[in-house]
Amino acid sequence: MACFVAYAIFGVNIVTTKDLTASHLVSPLALFTVRSVCAGALFWLISFFMPGERVAKEDYLKIFAASILGFFFTQITFLMAISEITPMDCSIVSALSPIYTMFIAAVAIKEPITWRKAGGVALSFAGAVYLIINSVSSGGAASTTLRGVVLIVLNSLCFSLYLGIFRPVIQRYSAVTFMKWIFLFSTLLSLPVSAMEFTRIDYAAFTPTLVGELAYLVVGATFVSYLLIPIGQQRIRPTLVSMYSYVQPIVAIAISIIIGMDTLSWQKVIAAATVFGGVVIVSYSRSAKNG
Repeated sequence: MACFVAYAIFGVNIVTTKDLTASHLVSPLALFTVRSVCAGALFWLISFFMPGERVAKEDYLKIFAASILGFFFTQITFLMAISEITPMDCSIVSALSPIYTMFIAAVAIKEPITWRKAGGVALSFAGAVYLIINSVSSGGAASTTLRGVVLIVLNSLCFSLYLGIFRPVIQRYSAVTFMKWIFLFSTLLSLPVSAMEFTRIDYAAFTPTLVGELAYLVVGATFVSYLLIPIGQQRIRPTLVSMYSYVQPIVAIAISIIIGMDTLSWQKVIAAATVFGGVVIVSYSRSAKNG
C-alpha cells in the first residue's frame, strides 16, 4: 500500500510538474532545491518527536551516495526532462524501470530472477505499453524530444540503481531517519550552485494554481512519497517496489477521464487488468514471499 500510494502521487506529479515547468518561472535546479529544503525541514521536524536513532559512522557515506543517486540525479533529470516530453511518453519510458531494477537487484543483492517474476514484469510492462499506446492522441508526441527521452531513461536507471543497491542500509533505519539525512545531503549538494537561481525568479508572476502545484510537488510528491517508499523497501523486494511505477500511467489516464479529457474504453480496462495481474504474479513469487 505504501508503494501504491507513493507511485500514485508520482502519477499525478507528472501532470502537475509538466504545467509548473511550462511556466518557465523556476529553473529545474531551483525546483530541486525547493523540494530538498522544504521536505528535508519536514523530516527533521518530525524526527524531533520520534525516539532517537543513531546512524552508524560507516553508513553516512552510504546514505550520502544514496542521496546522490536516489534523489539528486533522479530528480534533476526528471525536472530537466519534463518540459521536453509529454506525460504519456514520460510514462512509457519510465515503465522500463522494473526491468532495470530486476537485473540490478540480481547483481547487487543476489535477488533471484525466477520465471514467475520475469513473467510478471513482462506482463505488467506489456499492459503499461498497451495502455499508453491506446491513450496517445494524434500528435501527442510532438513536444517530445530525444533529449527528454534520454533524460527520463537516466532518471529511471538512477532510481533503479538506488532501489537495487541501497536496500540493506535502508532496512537498518526508520524511514524518517533515513530520509532526513538524504535530504540534508541533497540540500548541501544543490544549494551552493542554485542560490543565484532564486534571484532570477519573478515571484509576482506566480498564480494560485502554480503555487498549488508547487506545494503538491514539495509536500505530496516529495515529503509524503519519499516517506512511503522506504517503508515499502523495508518490506518487499526492490523489483516489486519498482513494479508499482506502472501505477503512474493508470493514474494519468484516470485524471484525464475525471476532468473530461478522456473516456473509459475496453482497451484501458484490459491494460489495467494486465498491469495489476503482473504485480500480483510478482507479489506471490517465491522471492517476494521471502522478503
